[in-house]
Amino acid sequence: MQRLTTKAAPLVLALAAAGFGGAAGNELLLHRANAQVAPAAAAAVPPVAPVPAASTLPDFARITERFGPAVVNISVNGMRKTSASDDPEAMGDPFELFRRFQQGRGPGRQREIPIHGLGSGFIVSPDGLVLTNAHVVKDASEVTVKLTDRREFRAKVLGSDPKTDVAVLRIDAHNLPVVQLGDAKALRPGEWVAAIGSPFGFENTVTAGVVSAKGRSLPDDSGVPFIQTDVAVNPGNSGGPLFNARGEVVGINSQIYSQSGGYQGVSFAIPIDVATRVQQQIVATGKVQHARLGVAVQEVNQAIADSFKLDKPEGALVASVQKGSPADKAGLQPGDVIRAVNGQPVVASGDLPAAIGLSKPGDKVQLKVVRQGKTLDVTAALAATNDKVAAADEDKQGASQGRLGLALRPLDRDEQREVGAAGLVVEDVSGAAARAGVQPGDVVLAVNGTPAKSVEQVRSVVAKADKSVALLIQRGEDKIFVPVRLG
Repeated sequence: MQRLTTKAAPLVLALAAAGFGGAAGNELLLHRANAQVAPAAAAAVPPVAPVPAASTLPDFARITERFGPAVVNISVNGMRKTSASDDPEAMGDPFELFRRFQQGRGPGRQREIPIHGLGSGFIVSPDGLVLTNAHVVKDASEVTVKLTDRREFRAKVLGSDPKTDVAVLRIDAHNLPVVQLGDAKALRPGEWVAAIGSPFGFENTVTAGVVSAKGRSLPDDSGVPFIQTDVAVNPGNSGGPLFNARGEVVGINSQIYSQSGGYQGVSFAIPIDVATRVQQQIVATGKVQHARLGVAVQEVNQAIADSFKLDKPEGALVASVQKGSPADKAGLQPGDVIRAVNGQPVVASGDLPAAIGLSKPGDKVQLKVVRQGKTLDVTAALAATNDKVAAADEDKQGASQGRLGLALRPLDRDEQREVGAAGLVVEDVSGAAARAGVQPGDVVLAVNGTPAKSVEQVRSVVAKADKSVALLIQRGEDKIFVPVRLG
């Protein structure tokens, strides 16, 4: 059996950060905003209270003047394994060297070379506590923090959390300028935001933009509900603050999506409340614990919603439940659709890990679950991510499922031991199932949440289905629901 792999779009996930725009850009935005005032003021009833000018055009200069001194430049020295096949001319370019240090690229025979990396950070306490990205200080043997008054301090890494990409540093200084922390939850798409950082080593660079979206989940298994912006970010900006229009830090600039490796208009910041929780744990214990539910989930699209007779394609579809996990103990099952966590709606599948990530190990969460058309309330006591969990006779017969286009047979005993569950193996595929991506060798574990114990049972479930059915497929070590639209 082949291992299931998901082909992502050809985008490069780059690590970076952001800042405010220049004077010419601000002047252009001012002209555009002024051009729109007259039509807005002439709007018909019902009358709308005018929006204060400060919320439309924040004073970027004042924000930079007030909080810029609390933004620091971070330089890192260390050793990084690199490929001997790397282009020596490219490795001589400091920008390329930093990019390779940040991304850890380079296949082939490896050797250790000294590296120098750049990043950004910001001071959160007058006695020298600094927040930045974990990837900025990764593998660092020496970290130097430079202030805007040109003073430099050797920094101690108190701790870093690769999962959320947050690190906490301390420098031996007092009465330092600090940023003011805001509420990331209060942000709205379309609001002005700004960032200050050191792209390519250009210290205290300011760029500006707007919030594009909130609660974005990225394919990095972090569970962070990222703030998406169009603030320009580039290597060296990593770890710098994202400010709202009132000059409050609402995020740490962390990543970009790019086809070239450089900024292309989409950047992501870690919400400051996530970073603050990590900071508190690191300062208190030197380490970070994350909560775990113990499920693998996937998106609910229209075909799956039709198969499970959901009112709308929303929620996180449980593809598998880890044995011995909190989800298993709470009674969650493959095929369940989680619609809410502690009263907060789960619209996209990424909302679930983001919501769990906001909890602590030991917390109890209330889940609203749809199972076989019925809504259930499930309580699960979350565990820590490092907690250990437990691991997990019919004659062969062929059958053709006309509407599905599948030829199925029961697994023999050896195959059941290999798969770890009962099911039906796909011997041949055509029609609707082939168009949906089912492959020979796949194992059908369930249909619309009903375990696939026999060919006759599958035939019965399919016969009762309307527009589509959802097959729980095991391919190699992976389990995934595959929606199949019926003819």
